[in-house]
Amino acid sequence: MSDLVTRLLEGLPAEAVLTDTDVLASYAHDMASFCPAGAPAVLVLPREREQVQHVLRVASELRVPVVPQGARSGLSGAANAVDGCVLLSLVRMNRIVNIDPVNRIAVVEPGVVNADLSKAVAGHGLAYPPDPSSWEQCTIGGNIGTGAGGLCCVKYGVTAEYVLGLDVVLADGRLLSTGRSTAKGVAGYDLTRLFVGSEGTLGVVVRAVVALRPAPPPQLVLAAEFGSAAAAGDAVCRIMAAGHTPSLLELMDRTSVRAVNRLLKMGLPESTEALLLAGFDTPEPGAELAAVGELCRAAGATEVVPAEDAAESEMLLAARRAGLSALEAVKGTTMIDDVCVPRARLAELLDGVARIADRHRLTIGVIAHAGDGNTHPTVCFDATDPDESRRARESFDAIMALGLQLGGTITGEHGVGVLKREWLARELGPDSLEVQRGIKAVFDPLGILNPGKVF
Repeated sequence: MSDLVTRLLEGLPAEAVLTDTDVLASYAHDMASFCPAGAPAVLVLPREREQVQHVLRVASELRVPVVPQGARSGLSGAANAVDGCVLLSLVRMNRIVNIDPVNRIAVVEPGVVNADLSKAVAGHGLAYPPDPSSWEQCTIGGNIGTGAGGLCCVKYGVTAEYVLGLDVVLADGRLLSTGRSTAKGVAGYDLTRLFVGSEGTLGVVVRAVVALRPAPPPQLVLAAEFGSAAAAGDAVCRIMAAGHTPSLLELMDRTSVRAVNRLLKMGLPESTEALLLAGFDTPEPGAELAAVGELCRAAGATEVVPAEDAAESEMLLAARRAGLSALEAVKGTTMIDDVCVPRARLAELLDGVARIADRHRLTIGVIAHAGDGNTHPTVCFDATDPDESRRARESFDAIMALGLQLGGTITGEHGVGVLKREWLARELGPDSLEVQRGIKAVFDPLGILNPGKVF
């Protein structure tokens, strides 16, 4: 390790190279449960692209693994340390290099916090739509690495649809520029899309060109209560089949609603089996809210309450955003699944999760981006109880199996990381897995970039 640190210090300031064991331990893992983390050799906090290149050159020469990190708010163990690795934290590379209102792009470094970018571009009448629930904490680099989504995906799409170009440091320290800064461009293979969602296994993003959109009007939201998951799922299908394009369409089951009430004392309706939130950010959202309200009633909604104004809408969204924290408070530890299914199978997934919860004698709350079928069943358990921990892991696997059975995918936005490696092979099949491993070998022939993740 002394040789590694010495070599790193040849191209890095002393304050950027940390070896204190307590500090290393605090950076060794993200927010996922049941994901092992190794003992890193050193933590590096670069501020410049050239410093990242130096780290990768040293690591390649010494055959040392490198684990790139952002804010470590991920939920799959992708940022977890491996034994003897360099933890490469990019949070100090946090400059917004340029905002271009004419071309509607921003050039940013990977450590820029999602919310900070959103606030900066708002001053130009623009918006950066991807909004993960951790948007006030997560970084753009982390969003790119995991292919993050968010509440607005049903209308605006996911991170991959906003990344136009990247500067990426490869495993050997070379700098690769991909993509473009123009509105259109199809020159060569789309390497930019390849890096989005690659979880630091192909290269280290040091700069990104992201697309912006005109800022929409403030959205209005309605809440609809349902007596069953089937009725709520039916409402989702009716809304989408009718041609509506909501800015969000979110669902909370009874367990998550009650958890939010306990945490925030918001007075949400605890008698409901499913609470659907639908929002529109059109210039005149009232008519669409009214139409969606009628569709919800036709599907069996017991109550439909439209927000009076943007402030009421934000209160409802605050309840949705607090769902994960509220479920964590139920037992102290959670395993957050990320199963995405076709919209028409959403109710089947919700009912299946309820049966899994009963079978394993566990509390499992479901929060979903219902508009795109991306669900987050969250298993609540006591990590100090070995039997309950075992049942939690078994229920987690049962939910993933259910998602695949319903024609879905094991992850819609959190990524594979460590948590879902064994499930990736089941979803992809041997031929696809072989091709993807071959791509990994092209970019990282020594296997030093985030080893043990994804594959």
